[in-house]
Amino acid sequence: MFKNRKFLMFMLFAALSVLVLAACGGDDKGTKDKDSKGGKSTSALEAIKANDKIVWGVKNDTKLFGLKNPSTGEIEGFDVDIAKEITKIILGDETKVEFKEVTSKTRIPMLNNGDIDAIIATMTISEERRKEVDFTDVYFEAGQSLLVKKGSKIKSIDDIDSSTKVIAVKGSTSAINIREKAPKAQVLEFENYAEAFTALKAGQGDVLTTDDSILYGMASEDNSFELVGGKFTEEPYGIAMKKGNDDFVKAVNDALAELKSNGKYDEIHDKWIEK
Repeated sequence: MFKNRKFLMFMLFAALSVLVLAACGGDDKGTKDKDSKGGKSTSALEAIKANDKIVWGVKNDTKLFGLKNPSTGEIEGFDVDIAKEITKIILGDETKVEFKEVTSKTRIPMLNNGDIDAIIATMTISEERRKEVDFTDVYFEAGQSLLVKKGSKIKSIDDIDSSTKVIAVKGSTSAINIREKAPKAQVLEFENYAEAFTALKAGQGDVLTTDDSILYGMASEDNSFELVGGKFTEEPYGIAMKKGNDDFVKAVNDALAELKSNGKYDEIHDKWIEK
Protein backbone atom coordinates (compact mmCIF):
# COMPACT_ATOMS: atom_id res chain seq x y z
CA MET A 1 0.00 0.00 0.00
CA PHE A 2 2.91 2.30 0.81
CA LYS A 3 4.36 1.72 -2.64
CA ASN A 4 1.03 2.57 -4.26
CA ARG A 5 0.82 5.78 -2.25
CA LYS A 6 4.34 6.78 -3.35
CA PHE A 7 3.43 6.04 -6.97
CA LEU A 8 0.26 8.14 -6.73
CA MET A 9 2.17 11.06 -5.18
CA PHE A 10 4.79 10.83 -7.94
CA MET A 11 2.13 10.92 -10.65
CA LEU A 12 0.38 13.89 -9.00
CA PHE A 13 3.68 15.80 -8.79
CA ALA A 14 4.45 15.07 -12.45
CA ALA A 15 1.01 16.28 -13.54
CA LEU A 16 1.36 19.50 -11.54
CA SER A 17 4.82 20.09 -13.06
CA VAL A 18 3.42 19.78 -16.59
CA LEU A 19 0.66 22.26 -15.78
CA VAL A 20 3.13 24.79 -14.31
CA LEU A 21 5.47 24.54 -17.29
CA ALA A 22 2.58 24.95 -19.72
CA ALA A 23 1.36 28.02 -17.88
CA CYS A 24 4.84 29.56 -17.92
CA GLY A 25 5.26 28.82 -21.61
CA GLY A 26 1.89 30.34 -22.44
CA ASP A 27 2.65 33.46 -20.46
CA ASP A 28 5.98 33.89 -22.23
CA LYS A 29 4.37 33.52 -25.63
CA GLY A 30 1.68 36.00 -24.73
CA THR A 31 4.16 38.73 -23.83
CA LYS A 32 6.12 38.71 -27.09
CA ASP A 33 4.02 41.51 -28.53
CA LYS A 34 3.79 43.49 -25.33
CA ASP A 35 5.92 46.43 -24.35
CA SER A 36 8.47 46.40 -21.54
CA LYS A 37 6.02 47.92 -19.10
CA GLY A 38 3.64 45.02 -19.67
CA GLY A 39 0.06 44.89 -20.75
CA LYS A 40 -0.12 47.01 -23.90
CA SER A 41 0.59 45.43 -27.30
CA THR A 42 3.06 47.18 -29.60
CA SER A 43 1.33 49.08 -32.40
CA ALA A 44 2.32 48.72 -36.05
CA LEU A 45 3.91 52.17 -36.12
CA GLU A 46 5.83 51.54 -32.89
CA ALA A 47 7.11 48.24 -34.30
CA ILE A 48 8.25 49.95 -37.51
CA LYS A 49 10.07 52.64 -35.54
CA ALA A 50 11.68 49.96 -33.36
CA ASN A 51 12.84 48.10 -36.47
CA ASP A 52 13.97 51.44 -37.95
CA LYS A 53 12.81 50.31 -41.40
CA ILE A 54 9.69 50.13 -43.55
CA VAL A 55 9.28 47.11 -45.81
CA TRP A 56 7.32 48.14 -48.91
CA GLY A 57 5.66 45.82 -51.41
CA VAL A 58 6.25 47.27 -54.90
CA LYS A 59 5.89 46.15 -58.50
CA ASN A 60 9.08 45.19 -60.34
CA ASP A 61 7.59 45.03 -63.83
CA THR A 62 5.58 48.24 -64.15
CA LYS A 63 7.39 51.00 -65.99
CA LEU A 64 6.93 54.49 -64.50
CA PHE A 65 5.70 53.07 -61.16
CA GLY A 66 7.94 50.19 -60.14
CA LEU A 67 10.46 48.66 -62.54
CA LYS A 68 13.74 46.88 -61.85
CA ASN A 69 16.62 48.58 -63.65
CA PRO A 70 18.62 45.73 -65.23
CA SER A 71 21.88 47.67 -65.15
CA THR A 72 21.74 48.65 -61.46
CA GLY A 73 19.36 46.08 -59.98
CA GLU A 74 17.46 48.95 -58.30
CA ILE A 75 13.66 49.34 -58.37
CA GLU A 76 12.67 52.69 -59.88
CA GLY A 77 9.45 54.60 -60.42
CA PHE A 78 6.77 56.86 -59.02
CA ASP A 79 5.63 54.42 -56.30
CA VAL A 80 9.23 53.82 -55.23
CA ASP A 81 10.04 57.53 -54.91
CA ILE A 82 6.83 58.22 -52.98
CA ALA A 83 7.66 55.35 -50.60
CA LYS A 84 11.15 56.75 -50.00
CA GLU A 85 9.78 60.22 -49.21
CA ILE A 86 7.15 58.80 -46.82
CA THR A 87 9.89 56.79 -45.09
CA LYS A 88 12.02 59.92 -44.79
CA ILE A 89 9.18 61.75 -43.04
CA ILE A 90 8.32 58.88 -40.68
CA LEU A 91 11.84 57.58 -39.89
CA GLY A 92 13.98 60.59 -40.81
CA ASP A 93 15.94 58.84 -43.58
CA GLU A 94 14.75 57.71 -47.00
CA THR A 95 17.31 54.88 -47.05
CA LYS A 96 15.56 53.09 -44.17
CA VAL A 97 13.50 51.12 -46.68
CA GLU A 98 13.37 47.60 -48.01
CA PHE A 99 11.53 46.84 -51.24
CA LYS A 100 10.00 43.44 -51.91
CA GLU A 101 8.47 42.45 -55.21
CA VAL A 102 4.70 41.94 -55.31
CA THR A 103 2.22 41.25 -58.09
CA SER A 104 -1.50 42.00 -58.21
CA LYS A 105 -2.06 38.41 -57.12
CA THR A 106 0.51 38.18 -54.29
CA ARG A 107 0.43 41.61 -52.66
CA ILE A 108 -2.45 41.15 -50.18
CA PRO A 109 -1.32 37.66 -49.05
CA MET A 110 2.22 38.97 -48.52
CA LEU A 111 0.88 41.89 -46.47
CA ASN A 112 -1.33 39.75 -44.28
CA ASN A 113 1.44 37.17 -43.82
CA GLY A 114 3.71 39.90 -42.43
CA ASP A 115 6.23 39.75 -45.30
CA ILE A 116 5.76 43.49 -45.93
CA ASP A 117 4.56 46.47 -43.89
CA ALA A 118 2.65 48.24 -46.67
CA ILE A 119 1.71 47.94 -50.34
CA ILE A 120 2.43 50.78 -52.75
CA ALA A 121 1.92 49.04 -56.08
CA THR A 122 -0.64 50.67 -58.43
CA MET A 123 -3.38 49.27 -56.17
CA THR A 124 -6.90 50.51 -56.79
CA ILE A 125 -9.02 51.21 -53.71
CA SER A 126 -12.18 49.09 -53.85
CA GLU A 127 -14.88 48.09 -51.38
CA GLU A 128 -14.01 44.41 -51.88
CA ARG A 129 -10.37 45.04 -50.99
CA ARG A 130 -11.37 47.13 -47.97
CA LYS A 131 -12.67 43.90 -46.45
CA GLU A 132 -9.09 42.59 -46.40
CA VAL A 133 -6.89 45.67 -45.90
CA ASP A 134 -6.98 49.30 -44.78
CA PHE A 135 -6.19 52.03 -47.30
CA THR A 136 -4.68 55.47 -47.02
CA ASP A 137 -6.11 58.46 -48.82
CA VAL A 138 -5.86 58.38 -52.63
CA TYR A 139 -2.31 59.14 -53.75
CA PHE A 140 -2.83 58.77 -57.51
CA GLU A 141 -5.84 58.97 -59.83
CA ALA A 142 -5.77 56.52 -62.74
CA GLY A 143 -8.39 55.11 -65.11
CA GLN A 144 -8.66 51.88 -67.05
CA SER A 145 -7.94 52.05 -70.79
CA LEU A 146 -6.93 49.89 -73.76
CA LEU A 147 -3.58 49.27 -75.46
CA VAL A 148 -3.55 48.03 -79.06
CA LYS A 149 -1.21 47.69 -82.01
CA LYS A 150 -1.33 50.83 -84.15
CA GLY A 151 -3.80 50.29 -86.97
CA SER A 152 -6.02 48.01 -84.90
CA LYS A 153 -9.74 48.03 -85.68
CA ILE A 154 -10.34 48.43 -81.92
CA LYS A 155 -10.76 52.12 -81.14
CA SER A 156 -12.79 51.92 -77.93
CA ILE A 157 -14.37 49.42 -75.55
CA ASP A 158 -17.47 49.45 -77.77
CA ASP A 159 -15.47 47.63 -80.46
CA ILE A 160 -14.77 44.63 -78.22
CA ASP A 161 -16.99 41.63 -79.06
CA SER A 162 -17.01 37.83 -78.76
CA SER A 163 -14.13 37.50 -81.24
CA THR A 164 -11.85 39.83 -79.25
CA LYS A 165 -9.09 38.38 -77.08
CA VAL A 166 -8.44 40.76 -74.20
CA ILE A 167 -5.28 40.40 -72.13
CA ALA A 168 -5.37 41.29 -68.41
CA VAL A 169 -3.40 40.54 -65.23
CA LYS A 170 -4.54 38.06 -62.57
CA GLY A 171 -5.79 39.63 -59.34
CA SER A 172 -6.30 43.07 -60.89
CA THR A 173 -9.47 45.13 -60.90
CA SER A 174 -8.95 45.48 -64.65
CA ALA A 175 -9.76 41.80 -65.20
CA ILE A 176 -12.99 42.22 -63.23
CA ASN A 177 -13.94 45.47 -64.95
CA ILE A 178 -13.45 44.21 -68.49
CA ARG A 179 -15.77 41.26 -67.85
CA GLU A 180 -18.42 43.73 -66.70
CA LYS A 181 -17.89 46.30 -69.46
CA ALA A 182 -17.39 43.78 -72.30
CA PRO A 183 -19.01 40.53 -71.12
CA LYS A 184 -18.68 38.82 -74.52
CA ALA A 185 -14.90 39.25 -74.69
CA GLN A 186 -12.45 36.37 -74.36
CA VAL A 187 -10.30 37.34 -71.35
CA LEU A 188 -6.79 35.90 -71.09
CA GLU A 189 -5.12 36.45 -67.71
CA PHE A 190 -1.36 36.52 -67.11
CA GLU A 191 0.69 36.60 -63.90
CA ASN A 192 2.15 40.09 -64.31
CA TYR A 193 2.39 43.08 -66.65
CA ALA A 194 5.64 41.96 -68.28
CA GLU A 195 4.06 38.65 -69.32
CA ALA A 196 0.87 40.41 -70.43
CA PHE A 197 2.70 42.89 -72.68
CA THR A 198 4.91 40.14 -74.10
CA ALA A 199 1.75 38.20 -74.96
CA LEU A 200 0.24 41.23 -76.71
CA LYS A 201 3.41 41.80 -78.75
CA ALA A 202 3.42 38.10 -79.69
CA GLY A 203 -0.13 38.40 -81.02
CA GLN A 204 -1.72 36.18 -78.38
CA GLY A 205 -4.39 38.82 -77.83
CA ASP A 206 -5.93 41.77 -79.63
CA VAL A 207 -5.86 44.28 -76.79
CA LEU A 208 -4.35 44.68 -73.32
CA THR A 209 -6.33 46.43 -70.62
CA THR A 210 -5.23 47.95 -67.34
CA ASP A 211 -4.79 51.43 -65.86
CA ASP A 212 -3.81 54.12 -68.35
CA SER A 213 -0.81 55.09 -66.21
CA ILE A 214 0.62 51.58 -66.63
CA LEU A 215 -0.24 51.42 -70.33
CA TYR A 216 1.63 54.68 -70.98
CA GLY A 217 4.73 52.97 -69.64
CA MET A 218 4.27 50.06 -72.03
CA ALA A 219 3.63 52.34 -75.01
CA SER A 220 6.81 54.26 -74.21
CA GLU A 221 8.77 51.01 -74.56
CA ASP A 222 7.39 50.22 -78.03
CA ASN A 223 5.94 53.00 -80.18
CA SER A 224 4.12 50.51 -82.41
CA PHE A 225 1.44 50.39 -79.68
CA GLU A 226 -0.99 53.10 -78.59
CA LEU A 227 -3.75 53.80 -76.08
CA VAL A 228 -7.27 54.07 -77.47
CA GLY A 229 -10.75 54.86 -76.19
CA GLY A 230 -9.79 57.05 -73.24
CA LYS A 231 -10.62 56.03 -69.66
CA PHE A 232 -13.70 53.91 -69.06
CA THR A 233 -13.29 53.52 -65.27
CA GLU A 234 -11.89 55.49 -62.34
CA GLU A 235 -8.99 53.79 -60.56
CA PRO A 236 -7.92 55.66 -57.41
CA TYR A 237 -4.66 54.24 -56.04
CA GLY A 238 -4.17 53.83 -52.31
CA ILE A 239 -1.41 52.51 -50.04
CA ALA A 240 -2.57 49.39 -48.19
CA MET A 241 -1.78 48.20 -44.66
CA LYS A 242 -3.03 45.37 -42.47
CA LYS A 243 -6.47 46.02 -41.04
CA GLY A 244 -6.49 47.74 -37.67
CA ASN A 245 -3.15 49.56 -38.07
CA ASP A 246 -4.78 52.97 -37.66
CA ASP A 247 -1.66 54.69 -36.34
CA PHE A 248 0.39 53.63 -39.36
CA VAL A 249 -2.36 54.66 -41.78
CA LYS A 250 -2.55 58.09 -40.12
CA ALA A 251 1.22 58.54 -40.23
CA VAL A 252 1.29 57.76 -43.97
CA ASN A 253 -1.69 60.04 -44.65
CA ASP A 254 0.05 62.85 -42.78
CA ALA A 255 3.20 62.22 -44.81
CA LEU A 256 1.26 62.29 -48.10
CA ALA A 257 -0.37 65.57 -47.10
CA GLU A 258 3.07 67.02 -46.32
CA LEU A 259 4.46 65.89 -49.70
CA LYS A 260 1.56 67.53 -51.51
CA SER A 261 1.85 70.77 -49.56
CA ASN A 262 5.63 71.18 -49.90
CA GLY A 263 5.70 70.47 -53.65
CA LYS A 264 7.63 67.20 -53.45
CA TYR A 265 4.67 65.16 -54.72
CA ASP A 266 4.37 67.30 -57.87
CA GLU A 267 8.12 67.01 -58.41
CA ILE A 268 7.97 63.21 -58.32
CA HIS A 269 4.80 63.14 -60.45
CA ASP A 270 6.36 65.29 -63.17
CA LYS A 271 9.50 63.14 -63.12
CA TRP A 272 7.65 59.91 -63.94
CA ILE A 273 4.10 60.41 -65.20
CA GLU A 274 3.02 61.28 -68.72
CA LYS A 275 1.73 64.85 -68.76
